[in-house]
Amino acid sequence: MLLRTFDPVVVCVVAGCGIASAAIDLRERRVPNPLTLGIAGLGLLLAALHTTGVGVTGALAGMGLGFALMLPGHLIGATGAGDVKLFAALGAVLGPGRTGAAFLYTAIAGGLLAVVIASRRHRLRTTVERTAMLVRSGGGTAAAIERPTENNRFAYAPAIAIGALAAALGF
Repeated sequence: MLLRTFDPVVVCVVAGCGIASAAIDLRERRVPNPLTLGIAGLGLLLAALHTTGVGVTGALAGMGLGFALMLPGHLIGATGAGDVKLFAALGAVLGPGRTGAAFLYTAIAGGLLAVVIASRRHRLRTTVERTAMLVRSGGGTAAAIERPTENNRFAYAPAIAIGALAAALGF
């Protein structure tokens, strides 16, 4: 049996930054630019100092991959711009190898959170129907879905934190 290894520094940084991001997003309903810039800068600094197994090229590649993976969701109205920047910043810490896995874990965690939140709000059927419409229209129905009266938005940073931490741990 092959055991996957993890870098304790990366795990600690991802856990700390993920918890901070999730707490701020839950409280403020946004992920501020100074936070994402700080996380990206920390990832690049750790890489430049050779503190982790991710080099500077890997940190930049992880950041670019994280941005590229999350951007389509933002373009169709499924995630906010802060979520895209947060995932890209965590990609700088994770490097490209673990950023892809983090994206998959984030999608799973986000889907589970969406189902739980929609159920608690008694909107599960409506949420599933409108999500299908959003995907089918390529984002064309985003304006109707994003109305403040819809009560269908939720903080996505917790899902990103869970997904990034799972990838950092080597799952």
